[in-house]
Amino acid sequence: MNHRYVADLLNEITIPEHGITSRALYSDEHTRAVIFGFDQGEELSEHTASMDAILHVLQGEATLTLGGETREAKAGSWVHMEANLPHSVVAKTPLVILLTLLKTTKS
Repeated sequence: MNHRYVADLLNEITIPEHGITSRALYSDEHTRAVIFGFDQGEELSEHTASMDAILHVLQGEATLTLGGETREAKAGSWVHMEANLPHSVVAKTPLVILLTLLKTTKS
């Protein structure tokens, strides 16, 4: 198959009560797409990724920390993060985000 079609990303994840859940939507040698559901108040503590990543907020509101900068995000917010950038997510409301990891290296 040469494509992966998702009609409605919000139907791909259920926001848990008191927790965070994730589900891989796609993975190949170049890209990995993971959808996350956060209950209000849940936090993904500061960490880094060894590859560039794109974070797209699909639903809800969050506080993002990106390399020491704090940003308020809501549905429609989009962030490109270079590899090894320290970042964290705090869900201010029930939250759904799509994370796309870019496995290819820059030339």
